[in-house]
Amino acid sequence: MRAEFILLPVAAYLIGAIPFGFLIGKLNGVDIRKVGSGNIGATNVTRSVGKTAGKICFGCDFLKGLLPVLLTGLFLPQYPWLTLAVGLATLLGHIFPVYLKFKGGKGVATAAGVAMAMAPWPLLIGLAVWAGTFLATRYVSLASIVAAAVVPVLAVIFRLCGVGNPVSTSWITIGFLTLIALLAILRHIGNIARLLNGTENRFEKKKAQSEEK
Repeated sequence: MRAEFILLPVAAYLIGAIPFGFLIGKLNGVDIRKVGSGNIGATNVTRSVGKTAGKICFGCDFLKGLLPVLLTGLFLPQYPWLTLAVGLATLLGHIFPVYLKFKGGKGVATAAGVAMAMAPWPLLIGLAVWAGTFLATRYVSLASIVAAAVVPVLAVIFRLCGVGNPVSTSWITIGFLTLIALLAILRHIGNIARLLNGTENRFEKKKAQSEEK
């Protein structure tokens, strides 16, 4: 067994586990785990620290999902399963970070980065669906759930229509996108319960603006 088959997924996990939301909060004098929803993701960073901080957090979480998968596929294209392993390891690192006693975020931004590297067109349409759902409802959680569910469906449609490259339209990639969609949705079980009983917090525009620093 080649060393990179073990080292790359381990390195991807450690990169994915970097808690950018927690670090950004600390730089602003806030323990993000103790305010708002307690989540270390971009939404809670936006609410608790400010819009700029939230955008930086989303960008960092997105890139740590995108770059390991992109680089693995670029330099080791002969091992597509390794690319999938790196993507999964990165996502698991974000959700279960060793640096924070395995209590991490919900993985939406990181999963989006992984999906962008593997199937960019379904992901871009999924982001548009996210934006449309959020603007219509002001629920970040609902937008994330809907977008997560839509991406693997879009990947299947693209395959059936013959659109995309062999990697993005392979059944292995579609299966992987389905897996990360399920993980993202499972991380939102509490949000789903609150949506159903009407207690989920809306992301109000005025409130977000008042928290900007």
